[in-house]
This record gives sequence, C-alpha cells and structure tokens, in this order.
Amino acid sequence: MGLYVSQQSDVLLYDGDCSLCSRSMRFVRKRLSKPLEIIEQESSEGKALIDGLPEKLKAMDTVYLIIKDRPYVRSGAAIRCLLYMKWNWKILFPLAWAIPSPLRDAVYWMVAKRRHSSADSSG
Repeated sequence: MGLYVSQQSDVLLYDGDCSLCSRSMRFVRKRLSKPLEIIEQESSEGKALIDGLPEKLKAMDTVYLIIKDRPYVRSGAAIRCLLYMKWNWKILFPLAWAIPSPLRDAVYWMVAKRRHSSADSSG
C-alpha cells in the first residue's frame, strides 16, 4: 500500500495515557510468542504511524494494529493480538472472531468510553 510509515515488524499502537491500556499492553508483552512492536500513540514514532493512516482512521480514539501496512482498529485489532500470543491464548482467536463484529465493537466501545473516567476517579 505504501501509505504508512514503513516498519520492520507488525505494530500495536495504544493509548499510553490510559492505565487500562498500559496494563493490557504489559499483559500482552509477557505472553508474546512472535514479534510485535508495541508503541504508545503519544510517542513520536506512534504519531508518525498514525499520521500515515487514512484520514478516517487518524482521529479514532482506539487501539491500532498495523500488519504489513494494513491497519486494524477496535475489536478487530484487539482480537488479532491473540495471534501474536502463546498457544494457550492463540486458541481463543476463533472463538472471539466468531462473535459478530458489531457486537464485539459495541463491547469494545463501552469499555473504551469508560476507561478514562474510571482512571480519573481512581487517581
């Protein structure tokens, strides 16, 4: 595609200002079985990658997974992360993927909507 900043490996971009997101990334990192670069969206590299995305994706408040220059967002990105994890997590992928994406994205949106408000109140 050539639209995105070129990277050597697949990249997961997350909101580093969100404590739920940061804890989730620590969880994923400990269980990786294949290379996945995990980068905060607020970092210079994260911003450069997001700047290379199509306009409709740039302003999304979501997790991004970029695989071979193809971006995935919301639950599609989150579920695909299972494919990078050890076998006992990877086997959950077909079960999670069987859930229709509108339902998966609705659940993702509900959690994402509350993640900043719960972090602010626990402060």
